[in-house]
Order: sequence, then structure tokens, then C-alpha cells
Amino acid sequence: MFVIGLIVAAIHLFRDTHPRTPSRIAEIVLLWLLVILVGVGGVFTFIAHTVYADTTAASIGWPAGNPFQTEVAVANLAIGVLGILCYWFRGQFWLATVIGNAVWLLGDAVVHVHQIIVADNWAPNNAGPALYTDIAGPLILIALLVIARRHARSQGAPAALRHEPS
Repeated sequence: MFVIGLIVAAIHLFRDTHPRTPSRIAEIVLLWLLVILVGVGGVFTFIAHTVYADTTAASIGWPAGNPFQTEVAVANLAIGVLGILCYWFRGQFWLATVIGNAVWLLGDAVVHVHQIIVADNWAPNNAGPALYTDIAGPLILIALLVIARRHARSQGAPAALRHEPS
């Protein structure tokens, strides 16, 4: 989803008629990572934890049939819906979505590391790409939000990117 988000952002930037300031570039990349990485990715993860629950559980090193997996699925759906709504809602909504996503995924990363240490769980979706993206994704989104807002303030950008309400 990260790569797809970057591709869509690149197409958007290529077609965009506004000046390519650091703020504008960060805003567009952030938009599409929120919508695709967080939004669509969250919906797909919801599907993985419900429709393909046993396979997903095994890939994480969990036992099949754990009812908490459904709760994880719904939490992924909630964050996914927030990410998709970022297409229509901007400003503080983006801030809240980035914070919610960061708390969720960085918390997941802590659990993954804990499982590696205490349960020797080296399952592919516990110690592999899921762990890396649970750390890198939120950090990238936070950095893009900071860049977009810092440059927007210095360039007198619309309130949608600044800290103040519009």
C-alpha cells in the first residue's frame, strides 16, 4: 500500500498545476498515504482478520479462532475509515488520524517485539514486514505532517494545513 500511495501521489504531483513547494509535495504525499496506506490498508487488514482469519492468525504466530482477532479487525477498520475520510476532511482531522494511526501501529510494534522476546515468535507477520511497517509508516506520516505544516505556516498557506482551525 505504501508503494501504491507513492505512485498515486507522484501522478497527482505530475498533474498538479500548483507550485511544487515542500509544503505542497508533503501535503500531496501525506494525502495519498493517509487514504491508501492507512485507509485502504486498514480496510484490507480488516478483511484479512475476518475473511481469512485463520491464515492471518497463522502468519502472525497466533492460534486460530481467537476472538480477539475480530476486535483487532474492527480496530483496523476504524483506522481505515479515518484514513479514507482524509480525502474529504483536512486540517485537524489529518492530525487526529496521524496520531490515532501512530498510537495503534507503534503499540502493535511494541507487542511484536515483546512476542519476539518472550515467545520466540518469529512468524513472518510478527517479526517481518508488519513489524517494520508498524514503525516506519507512522514515523513517515508524522514527518510529512510536520513538513507540510511548517512550510505552510511560513508561506501563508490556507488554514487547512496550519494548526489553527479553518
